[in-house]
Amino acid sequence: MILIGENIHIISTSVREALEKKDENFVKNLVKIQQNTDCIDLNVGPAKNKLDRIFEWLIPLVGNQNISFDSTNSDAIEQGLSLVKNSKNCFINSTSKDEVKLERLTDLAAKHNCNLVALAMSKETGIPKTADGRLEIIFEIYEKCMEKGIESNKIFFDPLVLPICADQTQALEALNTIQMVKESFEPKVNTVIGLSNISNGCPKELRPLINRVFGVLAFGAGLDAVILDAKDIELIRIFKMLENNNPTSSVDILYVNLANMVKEFKELEEIEYNHNNIEECNIIKTATILLNKKIYSDSFTQV
Repeated sequence: MILIGENIHIISTSVREALEKKDENFVKNLVKIQQNTDCIDLNVGPAKNKLDRIFEWLIPLVGNQNISFDSTNSDAIEQGLSLVKNSKNCFINSTSKDEVKLERLTDLAAKHNCNLVALAMSKETGIPKTADGRLEIIFEIYEKCMEKGIESNKIFFDPLVLPICADQTQALEALNTIQMVKESFEPKVNTVIGLSNISNGCPKELRPLINRVFGVLAFGAGLDAVILDAKDIELIRIFKMLENNNPTSSVDILYVNLANMVKEFKELEEIEYNHNNIEECNIIKTATILLNKKIYSDSFTQV
C-alpha cells in the first residue's frame, strides 16, 4: 500500500497563502507531518500568477520523499518532473479521459517513466454513476497508455470517491469499481483513491471514523495506493496493520474481518463483533452506511 500525503493543497486557505508568500517554515512543517507517508502530493492548482513555477521552490523543501505532482497545468507538471533526480517513483495527478489532457499527460508519464493517476471520468460523461460506466472509461484510458508504452504497474486508476452525505450509493460503486479493475487487467494495474473525499461535508467529529472504515473496505477491495490526511496517525497505523496482518486488539481484528469480508465477497451480517464495545459498534454502523444498507444521517452513530 502506497501512502500519499494530501496536506499540501491550495484548497486550504492557509496553505495557499503560505505558497504565495513562500513561507518556508510553514511548508517544512507540513512536510515533516507527512514523513510517515511514502509520497507527498503537491496540489498547486493551475500554478499561475503568484504560483507560477512554484515547483522550483517547493521541490527542495520536500527533500528525499517522492512527489505527486498535482496540478491542472501540464506545463508545471513537466517542469516539476524535470527538476527531480529520479522521477520513476513520482506521480502525475491526474489525467481523465479528455483527449487533450490524456494525450499530453500520457506523453509525460512515458517520457519520465513515472506513475500516472487516471480518473474514471470525462467532460462528456462526468463521473458515471455505476461501476460498469467507470470501467468503460478506464478501459479507454488504458488503451491510450498502452499505445504510449506505459507499463501497467505505472497506471493508478482512481474510481473517484464522492461524499457519503451527498450520495451514499456511490461509496459502494467506488468499491465495486476497485474490485472490477483488479479483476479485469493482466498484467495488473493499480488503484488509488482520495480517501478524505468520502467524508467531505460530514460533521468534523465523524470524519476520521468514516475515513478509516471506508479505507479498510477499500483495502479489502484491492486498493493499492491512498491519498490521505497524514495527520491522522491512527488511519496510517490501521493501513500498516492491515498490510502486515498484525492486529493487536479486538478493534484491529474487526478491521481485518471487514477487509476480508470485501475481499471474499461476504456479507456484513456475517461479521462478529462485541455489541458492548462502543467503538466496535460505531465501526459496524459506519460500514452499514458505506455499504448502503441504511440511510445516512449526521447522527447515524447515535441510532
